[in-house]
Amino acid sequence: MKDPIRNDGELIGWHDPDENRQWVRENKSRKMTDKRTTVTDAIRRYVPDGSLVAFGGFGHIRIPMALIYEIVRQHKRDLTVIGKTAVHDIDILIGGGCVSKVEVAYAFGHELRGLSPCGRRAVESGQVKVTGEISNAGFQWRFLAAAMGVPFIPVRSMLGTDTIKKSSARVIEDPWSGKPICLVPACYPDVALFHVHRCDQYGNAQIDGILVEDFELARAARRVILTAEEIIPHEEIQIHPWRTVIPFYLVDAVIQVPFGAHPTEMPVSYYFDEEHIAHWLEVSKTAEGVEQYFKEYVFGVPNYEAYLEKVGGKRLLTHLQQVMNLQPDPPELNGGVS
Repeated sequence: MKDPIRNDGELIGWHDPDENRQWVRENKSRKMTDKRTTVTDAIRRYVPDGSLVAFGGFGHIRIPMALIYEIVRQHKRDLTVIGKTAVHDIDILIGGGCVSKVEVAYAFGHELRGLSPCGRRAVESGQVKVTGEISNAGFQWRFLAAAMGVPFIPVRSMLGTDTIKKSSARVIEDPWSGKPICLVPACYPDVALFHVHRCDQYGNAQIDGILVEDFELARAARRVILTAEEIIPHEEIQIHPWRTVIPFYLVDAVIQVPFGAHPTEMPVSYYFDEEHIAHWLEVSKTAEGVEQYFKEYVFGVPNYEAYLEKVGGKRLLTHLQQVMNLQPDPPELNGGVS
């Protein structure tokens, strides 16, 4: 058999599956303990400098922004980010000086809103290194391999593309057909951060809408932090157990943070805050604008609740809920006109 084709991407997040299994035995408990804490304590305890971090959600949808702002507030440094579809999350972290490396499926752009001035400036200047490229499916398979406890997943995706040349995947000869097959290595993030619709105090979490890669990612990560729109009694979780997509034994910390995804969208709950995203894209055209943004919205407020009040408070948040549900604003938000 021919030697495997090695590509140019740096291998990040890989562990021997047996070593990772031993780490889980020693560091994770299956006891149903109350894991409620604060955003500040969760980030301080589970996101040390130099961590490999990944975020749930997708693009501008269901991003754990309360946790991301706290990472900036605590001046975390030298993070490597898994950019499976990293837009506002990685942009804020890069602007805050928290990121040194990123593996990319999609990053440095804000989808239909345009390219990222902050992210592009960081990569072009050398502040942030792109360690490699992979497809969105490739990331999901990396997490799936880790969740399954196997060193890699064999796939045919990316064969014949330039993407594979910049990845950490390898190409070997399929021993049965003799054709090329791509081996996508497992990826075990040090910590994965999610914002969910609801969970109980133990961490049994439910997500409304598409899961994207969160099912696999939660099972691949060594540590899991959850913020939730609401923490509900365990008995209510038990009524619909099939809706629990992240079970308690994967979770290390739970925090109730209403509107914890702002300014991104929370499916069926509230819409994007397009004005705030546009504001960030405008001010982040310069390093001075980035500094002013953080001075106003991160370091200038004591916590996430104060941030929400600063961006518009109840009036804005109620409006975003109404837009999501295609309902008119209530009279008190519309000058008393129904």
